[in-house]
Amino acid sequence: MLDPTSILHVDCSPRGAASFSRRLGGELMARLAARHPSARIVRRDLAAEPPPYIDEARVVAMLMRAEQRGAREEAALAFSETLIGELEASDLLVISTPMHNYTVPAPLKAWIDHVVRIRRTFRGTAEGKVGLLRDRPTLVVTAAGGFHSTEPARQPDYLTPYLRAILATIGIHDVAFHNLEGMERGPDVATRALDGARAWLDELLPPGF
Repeated sequence: MLDPTSILHVDCSPRGAASFSRRLGGELMARLAARHPSARIVRRDLAAEPPPYIDEARVVAMLMRAEQRGAREEAALAFSETLIGELEASDLLVISTPMHNYTVPAPLKAWIDHVVRIRRTFRGTAEGKVGLLRDRPTLVVTAAGGFHSTEPARQPDYLTPYLRAILATIGIHDVAFHNLEGMERGPDVATRALDGARAWLDELLPPGF
């Protein structure tokens, strides 16, 4: 992993201290902070401060070309610019999120809707969308109550392919996932999942570096 000067951590779970994705995301960030003590860390807690949904004023402003916008349109895009600026400034992106109803939770989808903007973070071409942001390593940790990739898989996973596709849309392709699964299937299952996650952390960021 590169030596990042700026790390953006996007956290999503509404469950506070009871959240498994927050727990694993926090352990990951603690290791990153210890390994890169000079790195600037920006934490965007989407549960504590949910992004506003995209409304008519924002849609109109997003679809306008920059030279057409007035003060009203610029104001409508101010929060979007803040989020995009945080993303642009990062050398490493960390997303910790639960799976809600097989996919991303609403606050994370709202964040995505602010940062995925035509002519700002991607452009449309005859061949499809082309990302305008530089690629950067991205680590995504997820938590699900059931199983979707390990046995016994009993539910679909639209979260992982969606995040891969939407991040690629804006130019971010270097994405790795670690999924906590079966977290509501009893304490023994949850403990095994967390033990596996910590083994992954030991391989990714060995302690005592």
